[in-house]
Amino acid sequence: MAITRRDFLRDSLMAAGVLAAGAALAEDRQPVAIVWSEGTAPKKLYPNDIDGAIADGLKTLQRWTVKIASLNDPDQGISDAALDAADVIIWWGHAKHASVKEDRANAVVDRVKAGKLGFIGTHSAHHSKPFKKMMADNCDWTGGYREDGSKVDIKVKAPGHPIAAGIRDFVIPHTERYSETFQAPAPADLVFDGLYTLPNGTTEPARQGMTWVVGKGRVFYFQPGHETYPIYYQEEVRQIFRNAVAWARPGQI
Repeated sequence: MAITRRDFLRDSLMAAGVLAAGAALAEDRQPVAIVWSEGTAPKKLYPNDIDGAIADGLKTLQRWTVKIASLNDPDQGISDAALDAADVIIWWGHAKHASVKEDRANAVVDRVKAGKLGFIGTHSAHHSKPFKKMMADNCDWTGGYREDGSKVDIKVKAPGHPIAAGIRDFVIPHTERYSETFQAPAPADLVFDGLYTLPNGTTEPARQGMTWVVGKGRVFYFQPGHETYPIYYQEEVRQIFRNAVAWARPGQI
């Protein structure tokens, strides 16, 4: 049967309506953030572990679903299904980097490179398998690591960057000190610089918040976050994570 011009226009409009409806549904889907940790933080300070503390700080994010995951969960909390449903993952690790299975680390990296997942690493996550694979470097802080309770002044170096929105220079009273240089590719943006004040009164600079583009995905690393200090309860830190989650969401490059 011959298709008339009227039939063609009707069918085209119907198809366009279906596509528009599908796009609207996709746009209306609540984005998902996974907060992952290895489960080794001291319960006295972090009774719900690091993932629970960071997730608590994300509660005010509008329209986001926030989930927590741990190394002790099935598939180490990062099954293919969980990652496919997520938009961003925040990663905290410290003593059990080697316990993360290669295939699970690769599953994270593959999705970041494909532009399907944003990655936020914090503190010792610079030595996590996913981060090192994405950086293709050893990611050492060559000046060493000292849990000496140094104060760090966080300096906003890119005030126009979305991760710095609403943030002014602030102080973290005590932290573990990571000393330059950082063996990783040059960052796309230095969002936060820092200046440590050591217990003996001397000072030492070190970068604190950096971004990269890895393949089609966005990566942010935030240096503070040692588990013996209440850093993840500090409001400025929580705002940085809220900003970073929105910035790292796929589809913005």
